[in-house]
Amino acid sequence: MTRIVAVANQKGGVAKTTTVASVGAALAEMGRRVLLVDLDPQACLTFSLGLDPDGLDLSLHEVLLGRIGALMAVQRTADGVDLMPATIELAGTEAQLLTRTGREFALKMALEELLPDYDDVLLDCSPSLGVLTINALTAARHVLIPLQCETLSHRGVGQLLDTVHDVQRLTNRTLSVMGVLPTLYDARTTHARAVLADVSTRYSLRILEPAIAKSVRFAEAPAVGRSILATSSRTPGAQAYREFARRVASGAYDDPSAPVERVNLVTPSETFDADTADAIPVPVGEMM
Repeated sequence: MTRIVAVANQKGGVAKTTTVASVGAALAEMGRRVLLVDLDPQACLTFSLGLDPDGLDLSLHEVLLGRIGALMAVQRTADGVDLMPATIELAGTEAQLLTRTGREFALKMALEELLPDYDDVLLDCSPSLGVLTINALTAARHVLIPLQCETLSHRGVGQLLDTVHDVQRLTNRTLSVMGVLPTLYDARTTHARAVLADVSTRYSLRILEPAIAKSVRFAEAPAVGRSILATSSRTPGAQAYREFARRVASGAYDDPSAPVERVNLVTPSETFDADTADAIPVPVGEMM
């Protein structure tokens, strides 16, 4: 059965897109067939994997409105994953879906023809709890919550869980919360550790391992249209995502009744990645 994971947090800047691209690339390295779906009108995932959102003729916008089949919008990427890209037109998709019966099921129905071809489908949600995110939660089997260990990111978790509970009651009874993945994690700060511990106890959520350390390499990778697994393959961040993907593929996080796991506190020496010999140089002009 295809594993469909919605990567969601209504707080922006918590590494949702980085997580989708990195986990997807890591799963593809393992030989798994992977589809990524960009549900954000900003199209950051699309750009990060080497596609120009402004130059696309077909995207998720047309798929959700029923104008084309899902297969027609799928693009192959250099990281070995398939991508259903987004464009700025997706910003108007929500308004058009609002008038349609069964609008919450548009993505679920669109993906049905593709599921036999993939082992994993990762849905990159926009930083909101609108119709597009509801579509992702309705189509998914699991929810993964990337969490930057800061107070503002913490506040968004409770609101997301309220939405998840509504979806479980109304449109997707089988949806489960995989847990919280610590991102941009700085183990040197007491605040980061305290926020992570509070989220675990307050919401009874699993803390998923390993924590993803803060690194400038994550910001550099999109400039060359690749994931960190291609641009800085040997860095702690890339290795952490590989280990997390291995656990996901093994089904370790599929069971929502599994006990809360021990938090993997990244050591201070791993908080910022050093230069590596296999890093792909990023042209200065592309960093502007």
